[in-house]
Amino acid sequence: HVQLVESGGGSVQAGGSLRLSCETSQDIFRSYCMYWFRQAPGKEREAVAAYAPDGGTNYADSVRGRFTLSKDYAKNTLHLQMDSLKPDDTAMYYCASDQILRTCYSGAYYWGQGTQVTVS
Repeated sequence: HVQLVESGGGSVQAGGSLRLSCETSQDIFRSYCMYWFRQAPGKEREAVAAYAPDGGTNYADSVRGRFTLSKDYAKNTLHLQMDSLKPDDTAMYYCASDQILRTCYSGAYYWGQGTQVTVS
């Protein structure tokens, strides 16, 4: 079983910051594309950011310039630094990995359990 364990969610005021973390296995971390998705009540699931095995990153237009991905290779942990948070960022945030080796956006993903982010 692929494990993706999120942490770092919480409640902050608008303009504040949070750092989300996603710990997984070394195999997933080094060889598969990884993502952060989010879903707010009544809204569609949205891909927030992606980190490719070669180090390339992509961000949704809604978060570009405010959110930043990074990797801690010692801990097999993907981080999402979220700055200048807005109420519209309120959502459940899910870490995910692609199911296909060295492939991004295959459409087949493994999912973590999620961590709640609330911005007031």
